[in-house]
Amino acid sequence: MRQVVLDTETTGIGEGHRILEIGCVEIIERKPTGRHFHVYINPERESDAGALAVHGITQEWLEEQNAPLFADIVDEFRQFIEGAELVIHNAKFDVAYMDYEFNLLGLSETTSISTILDTMLLARELFPGSKHNLDALCRRFGIDNTHRELHGALLDAELLAEVYLAMTGGQIGFNLDVENDESKEEVKIDLSGINIAKINLPVIAASATEIDAHEKFLELLDKKSGQTIWRQ
Repeated sequence: MRQVVLDTETTGIGEGHRILEIGCVEIIERKPTGRHFHVYINPERESDAGALAVHGITQEWLEEQNAPLFADIVDEFRQFIEGAELVIHNAKFDVAYMDYEFNLLGLSETTSISTILDTMLLARELFPGSKHNLDALCRRFGIDNTHRELHGALLDAELLAEVYLAMTGGQIGFNLDVENDESKEEVKIDLSGINIAKINLPVIAASATEIDAHEKFLELLDKKSGQTIWRQ
């Protein structure tokens, strides 16, 4: 499975507002590949004060950077996301602005080339009654976002990729190639003198609520990736 974790920044909310930044991170078979798509875009208009407070990207700065128009990057962007499942937090917002940009150029909408997974809806299903914004989910899963003073499309996509993989029960990656790592000393622990039968270990059974929550989580995994190994 190829997934693209995606985020956009815009000039504001409402009719006539445009995309000014896109950030994408590629994941294949639940592993980040290191490939990404990131671009600043000249929206040909000023950002609202509220949007500026969020991302801090001014029209003056974009013009100084010679940021391209959306039309200049649209082919490369569509090629990057085509055929992938787009993982987006509050997908309704981002997809609406992407479709607006596509429509201005006479192109088909997002769902004609990609499928959509909304991590905000996923978080609401997994954690009802909790906050579901990206900062709250980073705190829940112990993901460091202290460097996120302002929103940025690529930074937010990278954080969301970590959140998504943690939220759906998988690690981002393991370093298993330690066979030739001379910096690691071999550690041996002698357990021969320990009688396990004499150790009084407490047994804490899961509550009915915990069992129910576990079953709901497995059902969610079944929907996303087929039958889970715990049910085989």
